[in-house]
Amino acid sequence: MSDIHAFEQPKEAGFGDFVQLLKPRVMSLVVFTALVGLLVAPVSVNPVVALASILFIALGAGASGALNMWWDADIDAVMKRTAKRPVPAGTVAAGEALGLGMALSGISVVMLGLASNWLAAGLLAFTIFFYVVVYSMWLKRLTPQNIVIGGAAGAFPPMVGWVAATGSVSLEAVLMFALIFMWTPPHFWALALFMKEDYSNAGVPMLTVTHGRKSTRKHIWVYTVLLAPVAVGAAFTGIGGPIYLAASVLLNGWFLWGAWRIWHRDEAVAEADKYAVEKSVFRFSLYYLFLHFGAILAEAALRPYGLGGW
Repeated sequence: MSDIHAFEQPKEAGFGDFVQLLKPRVMSLVVFTALVGLLVAPVSVNPVVALASILFIALGAGASGALNMWWDADIDAVMKRTAKRPVPAGTVAAGEALGLGMALSGISVVMLGLASNWLAAGLLAFTIFFYVVVYSMWLKRLTPQNIVIGGAAGAFPPMVGWVAATGSVSLEAVLMFALIFMWTPPHFWALALFMKEDYSNAGVPMLTVTHGRKSTRKHIWVYTVLLAPVAVGAAFTGIGGPIYLAASVLLNGWFLWGAWRIWHRDEAVAEADKYAVEKSVFRFSLYYLFLHFGAILAEAALRPYGLGGW
């Protein structure tokens, strides 16, 4: 890690700067998938307990974001996509980001344990540890498999939500985890293709840097092929049903088509059209995940009326 103290002389920080430390866009995905995991669990959860659980899971996600920005401030400063983040931009001191992240980590884990159960709290603590230590501090700067292995951090929230409701891990929770875990590599590699030299300039061994764009395109196709049966297969479990099956087949069909197009792209053509296909697939991948979890939620909501599930 570079000398992070270069970012210790901030301008005056506003409330919005501290909100940005929590990575609100990432948090929205965490909150949604965790909420789905909690709501589709086969038990009744007191609304106050459910609300408190989601709040503390969100705080845990925010803590991870703040700690990640503290640690990655040096590489964020040289990447166009991240240069305006609060720490490299000089609006929040690195020490403040660290302090906020540590405080929110402790509060979120302890309060989730008190609000729901300690297994859920333990999973949340492990998620924060995995994202900050295993991914940010270790894998991200060490191996092109950073996104593959590190994707587990973003895959835990629906499992945490499920465990907050049930107190145990089940096949359905593992499948929701697997869906996000397998989705993460093609999602981020599509982004890496049109981020051009950002990762190279920052010294991050993203696949586009270590193996080249052609290899990255092939990897996107392979991982999308591996993702499809995991996603569609969930339709035949307790969280699935005909609505989910129809949605998943359509979504995976489009994703596979997009990944196929990326694989067969010539780099000169991609450069000429400003990576339009890559950007399109990346944007779709965001909808892909939200719509899958939306379909899982729809199945659970309609099941009492005999319209969801098998």
